[in-house]
Amino acid sequence: MPETGHPALLLAAALLVCVAGMGWLALAMPAHAQQVWGAAVTPAAARGLRLLGASGLVAGLLLCLAVDHPSMAVLVWVMALAGAALVVAFTLTWRAPWLGALAPWLRPRAAR
Repeated sequence: MPETGHPALLLAAALLVCVAGMGWLALAMPAHAQQVWGAAVTPAAARGLRLLGASGLVAGLLLCLAVDHPSMAVLVWVMALAGAALVVAFTLTWRAPWLGALAPWLRPRAAR
């Protein structure tokens, strides 16, 4: 029998990587990059952010699959995606520059 805290930690990690993944996907969009940094990202940076975003969402699914059987894991993952999308949307609405913490390597580029 697994430890009682182990599944909770994996699910918390899944939610965090889903939030990061959704944030990276949002930062790849010119409108959201403009909100965060005041300038759009380069096409190469946008591709990298989209790759990071997709990887984060897949990592969230894998973490959910490590906790539960597949049918429950997919349900939990979809709910984590919805929650992550809300967190990113509310952050873009309320404090957009906070999302810049997900891609600190892009800050000097946008500061120009």
